Amino acid sequence: MTFVQIIDYKTSRQDDLNQLLDRYVSQSQGKRTVTHSIVGKDRENENHYVDVVEFPSYEEAMKNSHLPETDKMFQEMVALCDGMPSFTNLDVVRDENLNTMLVNRMYDEIVMKGDMSVIPEIVASDYHDHDISNPEDKIGHAGMREDVEQWRGGFDFTFTRDAQMAQDDYVTTLWTWKGKHKGEFMGIAPTGKTCTMTGTTVFRCEDGMIKEGWWHYDAMGLMRQLGAM
Repeated sequence: MTFVQIIDYKTSRQDDLNQLLDRYVSQSQGKRTVTHSIVGKDRENENHYVDVVEFPSYEEAMKNSHLPETDKMFQEMVALCDGMPSFTNLDVVRDENLNTMLVNRMYDEIVMKGDMSVIPEIVASDYHDHDISNPEDKIGHAGMREDVEQWRGGFDFTFTRDAQMAQDDYVTTLWTWKGKHKGEFMGIAPTGKTCTMTGTTVFRCEDGMIKEGWWHYDAMGLMRQLGAM
């Protein structure tokens, strides 16, 4: 279970604390178990800060706390603070990235189920699609609908998300696609062949909608599997 420690403190020497953290990161390279760290500044009190530090588990956090580098860093941190920092220890019971949830609705409901009514709910009206198999980028809902219908009309397929990473406004997915060629696809008559390919898609989200997408996959390899090359 993911474990999070919240450190609440006041200081007028945040620049010095940042330098301390940079030194700690360098000195504990290959030893520390921290997976993510965020520092927030209070809008109403310029000397009030909150650090949110994430670990894979409570046990890993305890390993981190026993490092000599961690103890030294903590003593120096206290010296830079206006009083003793307070600590809150949390076991994470729910962790959702809203952009990832949005993108997964695209895969599950539009790509896999073919529910086109979902498009205006989650895709911006001026959505910009970059697909290596298309000679030109497509803009808007109609272009997305056309692409999905082409793939679903040509194949009975499964689409498996192998790995995902979200950063800022972007969600990247590594996927595996496997389909049986049942209908005409890009001018190729149905062959009944089963094809497999892997690819990567990057979606950019904005204001709770999918705004832009980049599809990368081996289109030439797919054509070879279909016997078109």
